[in-house]
Amino acid sequence: MKKIKLISIAVGTLLTTNAWALGTGVSSYPMMTGKKLISSEVLGVTSSGGGIGAQVRYSQKLAKKLVFDAGLGISGGEMTNRFFTGVDYEIYPDYYKQPKVSVKTTLEMAKEFEVSRTKLSLAPTVSKGFSFWGKEAYPYFSMPIGLSLDGDTKTYESTISANLGINGNIPVEEYKHLQGSAEIQVGLKDSFTSILVGLSYPLQ
Repeated sequence: MKKIKLISIAVGTLLTTNAWALGTGVSSYPMMTGKKLISSEVLGVTSSGGGIGAQVRYSQKLAKKLVFDAGLGISGGEMTNRFFTGVDYEIYPDYYKQPKVSVKTTLEMAKEFEVSRTKLSLAPTVSKGFSFWGKEAYPYFSMPIGLSLDGDTKTYESTISANLGINGNIPVEEYKHLQGSAEIQVGLKDSFTSILVGLSYPLQ
C-alpha cells in the first residue's frame, strides 16, 4: 500500500493527461487490481507538420481507483519522439445509469518542430459501458487541459484538446483476450488533431 501511495504521489505531482496525439489509453476500460497490459498503437497526426507514428504503452491497475501508464513513441513529420507517463484516478464508478468519472494526469517529454518540450496536463474523463450487438465496449470522452513548456526559450503555452474514443475486447472468439481501442483527438488550442488505433495484450 505504501508503494502505491508513493508512486501515485510521485507521478501525481509531476503530472498531466493524454493529449498531444498520445491518446487517453485503456484506463477507461475496467481492469482488475494488479492487471497489466502492453499496448501497441498506431497514430496519424493530421495537423500541420504531422505524420504517421507508433507508440508502445504499459498500463497497470495499481489500486481499486488508480491506473498507471507509461510509454514511448516515434513519429514522422515534425513530432519525432516522446516519452509519457501518467495516472488515472477514478472519482465515480460506472454503476447502473451513472457513468464513470475520472481525472487523468500525464507528464510528457517530446521533440516537436526541433524544440524540446515538457508537457503537463490534466484530463477529466467520462466513460460508460454499453452492449453493442451482444459485446460490451466502453466509449469515453476526455478534455486534456495543460501547459507546454519550451525548453529552448523557457516559455510556455496553454493547450486544450477534445478526445473521443472507445475500448473493448476484440469481438472474435480466438482473439477475445485482446483489447482494441480507437480514438479521435481534436486540437482546440495549441494541440494536435490525430487518429489513434491500438491493440492491448494482457501480461498475466
